Amino acid sequence: MVAPAVLRALRKNKTFRYGVPMLLLVVGGSFGLREFSQIRYDAVKIKVDPELEKKLKENKITLESEYEKIKDSTFEDWKNIRGPRPWEDPELLQGRNPETLKPKAA
Repeated sequence: MVAPAVLRALRKNKTFRYGVPMLLLVVGGSFGLREFSQIRYDAVKIKVDPELEKKLKENKITLESEYEKIKDSTFEDWKNIRGPRPWEDPELLQGRNPETLKPKAA
């Protein structure tokens, strides 16, 4: 008979109602963050397959080599084509003047 009275008193108690869940969230969150941050350190310990590592070393593509490829390119002759909106037909839109697509005001 004492149990319903105790439960009713605990439900009305603000510390039990708000403080205990907050404390559980903070303590549980710290344990959860520890597990997630441990993943980063575990990933560093993983060894790369030697064959894949050899392939990566053979591939000598650098930022400078890619820059040399596009350095002399001219970007003056490009055409800006707006992509279709969800309600527009893509076949009608491509290659058309955007001013012709605007609805005419009455």
